[in-house]
Amino acid sequence: MDLAALETPVPVVDLDIAEANMARMQAYADAHGLALRPHIKTHKLPALAKRQVELGARGITCQKLGEAEVMADAGLDDIFISYPLIGEAKAERLAALAARVRMRVAADSRAGLATLARAARHGHEIGVVVEFDSGNRRSGVMTVDEAVALAREAAATPGLRFDGLMTYPTSAASAAFLAEALPRLRAEGLEPAVLSGGGSPKALRTHELAPVNELRVGTYIYNDRMMVAAGAATWADCALTLHVTVISRPEADRGIIDAGSKSFAGDIMPAGQAEGYGYVLEYPEAKLDRISEEHGMLDLSACARKPEVGERLRIVPNHVCPVSNLHDRVALARGGRFEGFVDVAARGRTV
Repeated sequence: MDLAALETPVPVVDLDIAEANMARMQAYADAHGLALRPHIKTHKLPALAKRQVELGARGITCQKLGEAEVMADAGLDDIFISYPLIGEAKAERLAALAARVRMRVAADSRAGLATLARAARHGHEIGVVVEFDSGNRRSGVMTVDEAVALAREAAATPGLRFDGLMTYPTSAASAAFLAEALPRLRAEGLEPAVLSGGGSPKALRTHELAPVNELRVGTYIYNDRMMVAAGAATWADCALTLHVTVISRPEADRGIIDAGSKSFAGDIMPAGQAEGYGYVLEYPEAKLDRISEEHGMLDLSACARKPEVGERLRIVPNHVCPVSNLHDRVALARGGRFEGFVDVAARGRTV
């Protein structure tokens, strides 16, 4: 089937571009002695996760247990959950995972450690990575004292293994935290095997930013408008585009496409960067300035040539990761030819 025959809206993954993106990041990690642990939340596809491991990744990163369960079912056997797990239900599911694959989990509180300890009571050791904040003000302990205390408790808890520290994103603040934390940990006999950093926009500068030895990145496999704006990718490096059709031209300077908030993520670009919800490859001057559930409104006032009703467009989303989670399946292409559909196996796994 020709790609032009696919019904829209449809996300299309160019496998040639994705392969080049994977190879580029793996080569960087290898050159700088970093263990690459890709974050599968971008693509949510077991086949791509397996390809990342084939190319040299040490394992994969998941954000939620549901994602990890899908990946374990598909045969991925070294999984890091970079997200705090809290509660008895999470402990039971983690225990079931740890019985069949190597599991490592982030923690930033005693309650998180207690959940991991409950899971480990079933007889399978679980690695603990203490998360610290690098200025993102998300999860992660705020002080070195807290990090050392959690590391000490993890190492002393039966069934748990203190593996190291993690943060997001890697930055100068990460380096400052590690400079203080590492001597403190080593003085207590707590040598961290893993120093895990993350973030695709500055991934290729990781070795300059902080002394980490593991790199967690996800967006790099597809790239998106935010990655291009950050100077971390070009439009030619964007592997996933949303193919849409112009369904209405009610005014000369307005076009309507058949995709809105149920197809695009609602992410907007950082202040001072481009406007709108995506970049139209065929009409760079067009602005996808409004979206409702099934409609996307294109401002065509800056376009010398304007798309007609029935014309197909390719749009690079602002942020690609949530787009994967909005679609049951993606179309795969290679050499410009449609190769088939694949289900987004970990779609909706937010628990």
